[in-house]
Amino acid sequence: MKLSRVLTAALLALSVACAKVEDLSPQASTVTTTNTPQDVSSAGFPETFETGTKTAYTTGSVTLGSGSWTLNDALIGNTTADAKSGAQSARVRNVGSLTMNFDATTGAGAVSISHAKYGTDGTSTWELWVSVNSGAYTKVGSTITTSSSALQTATFAVNRSGNVRLQIRKVSGGTFRINLDNIAVEQYGTTTTPPPTTGGKKFLFDGSHGELAGNADWVLDVENGVAVRFPSPAQSGITSTTPETYWTGAISAWGVALAKLGHQVEQLPVGAALTYGNTSNPQDLANYSVFVVDEPNVLFTAAEKTAIVRFVQNGGGLFMISDHDISDRNNDGYDSPDIWNDLMANNSVQADPFGFKVNLDNFSEDSRNVRVSSTNTILNGSQGAVSQLSFHNGASMTLNPTANSTVQGLIWRTNSTQGNNLAMAASSTFGTGRVVIVGDSSPADDGTGSPGNTVYYGWTENASHSRLHMNASLWLAKLQ
Repeated sequence: MKLSRVLTAALLALSVACAKVEDLSPQASTVTTTNTPQDVSSAGFPETFETGTKTAYTTGSVTLGSGSWTLNDALIGNTTADAKSGAQSARVRNVGSLTMNFDATTGAGAVSISHAKYGTDGTSTWELWVSVNSGAYTKVGSTITTSSSALQTATFAVNRSGNVRLQIRKVSGGTFRINLDNIAVEQYGTTTTPPPTTGGKKFLFDGSHGELAGNADWVLDVENGVAVRFPSPAQSGITSTTPETYWTGAISAWGVALAKLGHQVEQLPVGAALTYGNTSNPQDLANYSVFVVDEPNVLFTAAEKTAIVRFVQNGGGLFMISDHDISDRNNDGYDSPDIWNDLMANNSVQADPFGFKVNLDNFSEDSRNVRVSSTNTILNGSQGAVSQLSFHNGASMTLNPTANSTVQGLIWRTNSTQGNNLAMAASSTFGTGRVVIVGDSSPADDGTGSPGNTVYYGWTENASHSRLHMNASLWLAKLQ
């Protein structure tokens, strides 16, 4: 989608000025901030099985991060055949079960559970059962079929107040095994409980800051020239075989892939308020796990910058995508490197909160200069290993560990040392939240978009591009 592929930098501004430009000025909004995260999870959850050891199927209790569980015909698996988002997950065989030996004292609204086949085993079925008296259990929701070797997410509308215990029962019997991971329990009555027909984490993709300016198309779906809140057709119709052309945006492949994993995606339309902590705003950032902004072309207002940085500080995930220098698609004097650097340098929370800045450069390069780390789940996560990153006119980043000691490069330019300069992708944490930045919009481009826009594939250019963006998305959502 890069205009600079076919135009010189001198012609870029003229070309964009002649293109149709929508009114993409950010709207004024009222922001109420808070110094504590809106945590709707029951104490100790999500249960990720990263603590505790049980190596035999024999019935026994094990202390996990959330509390004591009884594992019947089940163990804690950490082999390469175990499907898991971290280092471990539960593995259940026959008609085994996982049962809480403690109460979730704030009840349970939505409960989501990641599940997959173990290794090359066949399909199995399982169910969620709930007790409110530490004894008698009742089934909640439908019987779940596990047929994929990749983790999927099933969500149940438990909606029980008071003390709640969960039991997960494998009901298909036989020797086929299943893996269970990331058991998330939301407190009863919280406002962010997802509808029972969907599940997983909620991802908000920005469509309100010039992502459609000029020839750009950096949204999930466009309806009559607008990135509407809910992509159409409804994502409830997405199955494991749904093509990315189900939606029309140039990053629809990204959204469809998240939906296939059981997550929910929305867009922030032009004119919608970008806030954090405003309970009257249905699209307030507090209602989402991850905020994705792909190549913004309109400056964030002061209030919006505060909202974004507070969102991360209090536990949210921010996926930042930049583009190259001189990529001002709406000819307003600011391109995405300017906009990202302004967010980080001129916000009311903290200067340089994430520990990096976008360089004003422009290069095309296929780099395999990837950080070697078996424990970095952005580069070696549940969606596969990342071995390269191809830029088609992108920008690099300079890292500043003095400002943020957690910042680290993920991929660098081919001939660069793996240090603080010339990073093509990087990550950091701030407060209790997480941040990822990629310096080019091409790797997320799926090659299809709105009528009249010229787009170029990047998502399938090599396997690493989808893996990088999906692993990073799950890392930002604290699922790996």
